[in-house]
Amino acid sequence: MKHATQTPAPPTEGGRREGAPASRAGSAHRAPARRGGSGQWAAWAFLVPVVVYLLAFYVYPLYRNVDLSLRNYTVRSFVQGDAPFTGFANYAKVFADATFAPALWHTIVFTVVSLAFQFTIGLALAVFFSRNFRLSATLRALFLVPWLLPLIVSSSTWSWMLNSESGVVNAVLAAVGIDPVNWLTSPDWSLWSVTIANIWIGIPFNLVVLYSGLQAIPTHIYEAAALDGATGWQRFWRVTFPLLRPVSAITLLLGLVYTLKVFDIIWIMTKGGPSDASTTLATWSYRLGFGNMLPSFGPGAAVGNLLIVIALVFGLVYIRTQRRQGAA
Repeated sequence: MKHATQTPAPPTEGGRREGAPASRAGSAHRAPARRGGSGQWAAWAFLVPVVVYLLAFYVYPLYRNVDLSLRNYTVRSFVQGDAPFTGFANYAKVFADATFAPALWHTIVFTVVSLAFQFTIGLALAVFFSRNFRLSATLRALFLVPWLLPLIVSSSTWSWMLNSESGVVNAVLAAVGIDPVNWLTSPDWSLWSVTIANIWIGIPFNLVVLYSGLQAIPTHIYEAAALDGATGWQRFWRVTFPLLRPVSAITLLLGLVYTLKVFDIIWIMTKGGPSDASTTLATWSYRLGFGNMLPSFGPGAAVGNLLIVIALVFGLVYIRTQRRQGAA
């Protein structure tokens, strides 16, 4: 009985047995910290190219444009960088110019009419193609052609079609007994000519975005509406249009920003003429800065900044509207 006493384990062995789990536990606690640090560095590494891109192609050009609008730049001072600071004198010069009011009005008409027809026709086509009939995919692909063509090709094509003497549009009018129209050389028609061309180019964008929005609407909602006796128009007005509102808002916002800065179409077709009849803020800004032998860099940059401010205001309105809808 006396020799049955239990011999305790050596302290070193017990220490190793008890210390090893503690060491592994400590390593387990330290490993996530190392992994978290490396993951954070990887995230910054992926973020750096984006930041560099934004600084190089957005922040710096915007800064330079603002600087141009606040100084009296000439060709010499533009190269040497010693232009005197003039404050808002360039903006006052722009507002006092006789071209400002007509250019602003032309910009409003060009933008509003283009957006209205692009969205309406694009939505109608999106609803039409959402039925998924035979040849639906083929026809949708064909409607994308105006969007895929370079703007210089589309604008040149419309210039040829609307030519007063050899254009196909006047040839068709003459075939039905209508006198030819000076689409590009008449002050009464030049703005409408470039607007028609812009509508044709912008319809595919609205079609693609709105068609994608329609595909996201669940079909069982339409089935429930049909069981309740809703007609086709009622289903569109009370189901499709409300559920498509977020997509419609972003489509109109992107269309607005794009249409405000349209330059290629107008410049190629009419160069803003005749007699500034189709001049918008975008074409006027280019003409001030680059279209003369003695360019006015400051006023040209000021007009460009006005376009940026207009687009920014509408963007803020859109964000505020979305927040209100989300809170409701």
